[in-house]
Amino acid sequence: MQFGLFGGARTKRSVGIEDNQGYTSFIEYVQEADRLGFKHMFMVEHHSTGQGQVSASLTLLAYLAAKTTNIRLGTAVVVLPWHNPVLIAEQAATLDLLSGGRFDFGVGKGYRKPEFEAFCIPIEEASERFDECIAVIKKAWAGDERFTHHGKRWHFDNFLVEPAPLQRPHPPFWLAAGSADSIRRAAREGFCLLLDQLAQVDQVIERIAIFRAECEAIGRPYHSNMVGVARALQMIHSEEEREAAYATRKRVVGVIGDLARGGLADSVEQDTAPLLGTPEEIIARLRQLEAGGATNILLTDPNASAANLRAFAREVMPAFAPSMRVAAE
Repeated sequence: MQFGLFGGARTKRSVGIEDNQGYTSFIEYVQEADRLGFKHMFMVEHHSTGQGQVSASLTLLAYLAAKTTNIRLGTAVVVLPWHNPVLIAEQAATLDLLSGGRFDFGVGKGYRKPEFEAFCIPIEEASERFDECIAVIKKAWAGDERFTHHGKRWHFDNFLVEPAPLQRPHPPFWLAAGSADSIRRAAREGFCLLLDQLAQVDQVIERIAIFRAECEAIGRPYHSNMVGVARALQMIHSEEEREAAYATRKRVVGVIGDLARGGLADSVEQDTAPLLGTPEEIIARLRQLEAGGATNILLTDPNASAANLRAFAREVMPAFAPSMRVAAE
């Protein structure tokens, strides 16, 4: 089993120095994860939410590329229907170069209607726009030659995307997916798979099984680390802390639950999605996930706390990789 991060910085808006501190603390958090041996950082991106979420994920990841050494840096996700595909291809390839080939390109078609409305793009066009964008990007990265594309939305003549990405033929594509059809598509079209933090354990196991079966059906080599599973981390060390942890979980789910596409538990006590509990309870939950094929766990912490990472690395990670014990000390 390997561990990474899923999330992003938050700003408070209106006070510049506080915004700067929000980014600074998050950068330090990712640097600590790099030192502790975490494998991935997948950066969330949202727009016009009023919640101070990261909007320019590629820019922040480029800065992190210069501040880290080993951790892979990914988007979770770039919503392709909002973007010019060749500009995104150029920016992503630049980030791949700057990171020394540590970039993972997470993409999606989007699902938040208010964001589509903010960009004046009908959400009903999301699928067709995504399909055309990904086709253009794949053409752009297919080789060192110029390409031509004439589609419904985009037209490019004799175009050459520069620079080319360092990873060849291109950085790994990751697709955020939840439905059976989208998961099968990810397998068929060469994507790795990102699963959301709200899915219950049984749903995660079911979705991994669908992805693996589709890979096997088309003869695609499969490895469990091709699936990244986001999990909220709320580690406690006493029963007195449990109720506070439940309250925090309820508040978080309340904020994002209306954006979810199903899968929410009836109560926080029945919620199997988060890693909520003592180190021993979290290890048991991770064992359950591991038995179901989930071996690439992406931790999400709304506080982006380096102390929480160190505690997890010290008290949980050695149960899965004893060699990690030294890094956590």
